[in-house]
Amino acid sequence: MAEKQLQSLAKDTAIYGVSSILGKFLNWLLVPMYTYVLTESADYGQIANLYAWSALLLVITTYGMETGFFRFANKNREQAPLVYGNTLLSVGFTSFLFALVTVVFANPIATTLGYGQHPEYIAMLGIIIAMDAFGSIAFAWLRFQNRPIKFAGLKLMMIIINIFFNIFFLVLCPWIFKHNPGLISWFYQPDYGVGYVLVANVIQTIVVTLALLPEVRKARFTFDGSLLKQILRYSLPLMVLGIAGIMNQTLDKIIFPYLMDDPDKAISELGIYSACFKISMVMMMFTQAFRYAYEPFIFAQHKDKNSKAAYADAMKFFVIFSWMIFLGMVFYMDLLQYLIRSDYRVGMRVIPIVLMSYIFQGVFFNLSLWYKLTDKTHYGAWISILGTAITLAINIVFVPVFSYMASAWASFACYLVMMVISYYLGQKHMPIQYDLKSIGFYTLLALGMFGVSLLIELPHTALQLGMNTVLLIIFVFIVIKRDFPLHKVPFISKFFKVRQ
Repeated sequence: MAEKQLQSLAKDTAIYGVSSILGKFLNWLLVPMYTYVLTESADYGQIANLYAWSALLLVITTYGMETGFFRFANKNREQAPLVYGNTLLSVGFTSFLFALVTVVFANPIATTLGYGQHPEYIAMLGIIIAMDAFGSIAFAWLRFQNRPIKFAGLKLMMIIINIFFNIFFLVLCPWIFKHNPGLISWFYQPDYGVGYVLVANVIQTIVVTLALLPEVRKARFTFDGSLLKQILRYSLPLMVLGIAGIMNQTLDKIIFPYLMDDPDKAISELGIYSACFKISMVMMMFTQAFRYAYEPFIFAQHKDKNSKAAYADAMKFFVIFSWMIFLGMVFYMDLLQYLIRSDYRVGMRVIPIVLMSYIFQGVFFNLSLWYKLTDKTHYGAWISILGTAITLAINIVFVPVFSYMASAWASFACYLVMMVISYYLGQKHMPIQYDLKSIGFYTLLALGMFGVSLLIELPHTALQLGMNTVLLIIFVFIVIKRDFPLHKVPFISKFFKVRQ
C-alpha cells in the first residue's frame, strides 16, 4: 500500500482518538458512577431507553447530510463553503422544527413512552437532539478541513462539561444537601436523579453549540436549490441506512420494556444489560475514532491509483487491533466487573458477544466504502434494513424467554449477516483484494486464545489473570513479528533499527 497514506490515516485516527477514545473513556467512567449512585438498576434502564431514542432521532434529524456534505464538498473543493452553507441551512431548519414540535407536544409524547410524570425529559431531549444535529455539520466541516485538533478539543470539552455537571448533580449536590440542605434546596431535588443526567447534557450541548458558531460563520449561506436537491438525493438513502444502522444498535433498548410481562422487571433488566453493554464500548471507541479519519480518507483517496491497496491494508489493521482489544477486555473481566455495582454483574456474560458484534460492525463500516464511492447507497440501506429485521425478530421471539441474552445474540447475528452480505456485494461492484488470509488467521488465533482462557480455569484469580496476560503478550508478539514491525512505528522506530 501507499505507506504514506496509511501513516496519514493512522495519524488522523490517533488525533481523532483524543476526542473519541479519551473523551468517550471519560464518559464511559460515568457508567460505574450511575450504577453505584442511582438507587435502582431501573433508573439506569430509563437512561438507556431515553438515550436509545436520542440516538435514533439524531440520525433522523441529520438524515445522512454529513456524508452528503463530504461527497459534494470533495467533488469541487472550491465550492465547499457553498455546499457547507446549504447543508447547514437544511439541517438547521429541520432541527428547529423538530425542537419546536418536541417541546410543544412534550406531554403526550412522554405519556406514550411511559414518562408521563416527567414530560420535561422529552422537552430536554428534543432540544439536545436538535442542537447536536446542527452541530454535527459544523463538526463535519472541521473534519473536511483536516483540523482534527480543534475537532478533538471541542469534543473533549463536551465530555468534560457533561462529566462535571453529572458529578455536580449526582455526587456533590447530595453530599451538600445532606450536610447543609439550605444551601442548594432552592434548585436541587434529591429524587430527580435521571432528570439531572439530561440537565447536564443540555448544558453541555448549549456550550458546545456556542463554541461552534465561529465555524458556522465560515459557511456561504447562498441558497442553491439545485445543489441542495442533489445533496438530498444522495443523502436520504443514507438516512434509511443510518436509521437501520442505529436501530441495530439501539432497537433492543427501545423495545425491551415492551417485551416482558412485568414492566418493572423489564426496565430493571434493561438497566443491567445496558450497563454491561456500556463496558464493551471500548471497542466502539476504537471503531468510531477510525471512522472519523476513514470517511474523509476514502473520498480523498478515491482517485489515487493505489487507493484499493490502501483500503485493503486499512481493513487488515483494523481487524488486528480489534481482536487485540477484544482479548484485552475478555481476559480481564474478573477486574472489569468491579466497575459496576454487584447487582449488575450478572449481566457480564454478554460482554464477549457484544465485543464481537462491534468487530463485525466495524468491518461492515470498512466494507461500506464500495456503495458510498459508487453512489449505490441504496444497497447499504437494504443491507441495514435486513439487519434491523434480524434484530427485531430475535428480540421479539427470544427476549420474553432469555431476557437480555437474546438481545446480545441478536446484535451478533445482525452484524455478522450484514458483514457477509456487504462483502459479497462489494466484490461484485467494486472488487478489493482484502487480505483474507491474515484476517482469518488473526480471527482464529484470537478466538482460540479466548477458548483456552475459558477451558483452563485456575484456582486463583491472580493465576488466571497471569495466564491471560501471557496469552495476550503472545498475541501481541505474533502481530509485531508478522505484520507490525517496530522499526516502522514512528517514535518507537529509533529504538528498533533494521539489521543490515
